[in-house]
Amino acid sequence: MTGLTFAAAAIALVPLIAVISYVLIQGVSQLNFNAFTQLTPPPGVPGGGFANAILGTLLMVGLGACLAVPVGVMAAVFLSEFGGGTSLASWIRFATNVLSGVPSIVVGVFAYGVVVLTTGGFSAIAGGFALAILMLPIIARTTEESLKLIPNEVRQAAVGLGATNMQTVFWVVLPAALPAILTGVMLAISRAAGETAPLIFTALFTQFWPRSILEPTPSLSVLIYNFATVPFKNQQALAWSASLVLIVLVLFTSVISRWATHRKTY
Repeated sequence: MTGLTFAAAAIALVPLIAVISYVLIQGVSQLNFNAFTQLTPPPGVPGGGFANAILGTLLMVGLGACLAVPVGVMAAVFLSEFGGGTSLASWIRFATNVLSGVPSIVVGVFAYGVVVLTTGGFSAIAGGFALAILMLPIIARTTEESLKLIPNEVRQAAVGLGATNMQTVFWVVLPAALPAILTGVMLAISRAAGETAPLIFTALFTQFWPRSILEPTPSLSVLIYNFATVPFKNQQALAWSASLVLIVLVLFTSVISRWATHRKTY
């Protein structure tokens, strides 16, 4: 039985190793200094890079995090510290679970109707809004679980010293759970960075530098989608290199989340 479980565990690693190895082999050929400093080239033009797509990805993920983190953390504080077992808290948890299962393309269509049609154009803020919706349930659930890990004795000690419930939550419980909360935030960022469908409906793409959050903005995931299907060898190679960079970004955020978990206080 031990051998069977070991074999199953080894097989589970095969897809990850295969994907990383294949992307590494295909993507390293075009990965040079120009890839990180130059704009995406027009069809049929050799050279170029995807620096504008990296900047656009960081911009939209940052906007999404700015929108999702405060709301997600505050929602988790209510569910863990104030809502308790109320019916309202149960409905919020149910809604969060449902939201986490909504396909990303549906979120993209929703953001298109709410932001793009309202503002009259594709933009980084629309992309950030769509990514925030995808990040929100991950942050809320991981933060709630993180707060539950803090022993009640910590809360009781703070109250015993004269702190109010609000002071106990924001000055004692939240700082103690901060490493685990950061882990959830990084996991949410990892998912948002790799999303393509919501950005096609919201941020679209451009071959130029992002100049404003109210204009179409390039991203790595949409670049990969666009360039992987064209018949030009140079753009196909750039798509593979962008895939490699995107995987490295996801691995980097995963390593940070693991490092943060090891720094837990309780």
